[in-house]
Amino acid sequence: MSQLVIPQVARLALLTALALLASCQSGASRGQTQYLEAFPTGSVPHSAMYNADQDSYWDGDGMGGAPSVTIDLSDQKAYFYKGGRLAGVSALSTGDEKHATKTGNFKVIEKDQWHKSNLYGDYVDSAGNVVMANIDVTKDKAPPGTRFEGSKMHHFMRFTGGIGMHEGFLPGYPASHGCVRMPGHMAAIFYNNVSKGTPVTVRP
Repeated sequence: MSQLVIPQVARLALLTALALLASCQSGASRGQTQYLEAFPTGSVPHSAMYNADQDSYWDGDGMGGAPSVTIDLSDQKAYFYKGGRLAGVSALSTGDEKHATKTGNFKVIEKDQWHKSNLYGDYVDSAGNVVMANIDVTKDKAPPGTRFEGSKMHHFMRFTGGIGMHEGFLPGYPASHGCVRMPGHMAAIFYNNVSKGTPVTVRP
């Protein structure tokens, strides 16, 4: 019987594909919801296709002056200023058509580094495995034997009502329930450079 010979390049591609498949499956049933409520059940995109951020940057280390943040809904970016000088820019995903992010002048009123949603997340079993994903506690009843695990909204910077800036999923367009999602590294930078009272302007 002749032995099938696979070229080395093809063999490496096959091994890579198998490794990626395994990594997508491992842990996928754990409670790690990333605040995906904008996507209908069954249509949540693969994370590798999203969060492609070519716009965010930070030049604020060593800059002095009072901080302020301007959130621009039209271009889905947040601009961080120190003493009126631009220190950094972050890509965003703000409120969708049904849950618009409120415009106006605000101030940071709370900081919570490890904040989790009390409305959106997963129902998980005693081992932390997801039984129902991407749920809204006001609409979805918990299956027997499950508990609610809120979506991670780390580096939360509340500036009005239940709305704030935080780490979250960026699909490339407005998709939140009003909050201002940022890439994780930018949420951490903004969080570390604002304080309670920092002005936040949200413009259309």
